[in-house]
Amino acid sequence: MTTTDALPDLSGLDPRTRERIETALLEVFSQREFHKVGMAEIAREARVSLQTLYKYYGSKEALLFSGLDHWMQQVTERMLDHLQGIQNYKDRLRKVFWVLLEFYDRNPKVGLLMQNALYHNAWSREPALRQPRFTHVFIQVLSEGRAAGVLTDEVDERDLLDFFYGVAARLISQWLSRGMQEPLASRADTFFEMIWRAIARPGAETGG
Repeated sequence: MTTTDALPDLSGLDPRTRERIETALLEVFSQREFHKVGMAEIAREARVSLQTLYKYYGSKEALLFSGLDHWMQQVTERMLDHLQGIQNYKDRLRKVFWVLLEFYDRNPKVGLLMQNALYHNAWSREPALRQPRFTHVFIQVLSEGRAAGVLTDEVDERDLLDFFYGVAARLISQWLSRGMQEPLASRADTFFEMIWRAIARPGAETGG
């Protein structure tokens, strides 16, 4: 899979057509690996012409990354909405974790797509997937915790982000692999408390 430097400009694409294309992406990539899916199949599933896909997206990679960008924007917006009015720092971080897990509860095909269609290091290598706004929400909450003396200062915010998201990604991956037998977010509090014990400064208050 090659990388791209920017997401495609979809301003001229009818929103209903874009929705069908993104739905088609979920259907085909949640079932098969990236190299086993062709643009023609996506076009058929979306009920659009192959010419339309190439006109607006240019390549299969750009099509995939554009869809992922859209879904990660949804996660970001939901996180920001849920953080409104929460003052206690620990509860803010708990809510970020819950929103992430709950998103995949509602959108398991996004998780399956990510497993099937992305190489392991694609998130760090591909500029379109770095999600500066998504990362910013995480970093901001973690920075608040360090500034308040609630979180460990043994590592910086980026290391905390890697640890935090690494645990979440593993939980999501295993939940998908084991058949999604119970809501992922149903155990969010239990897993969060385990994460909290690992990253909180010993003896620190939860922060307000």
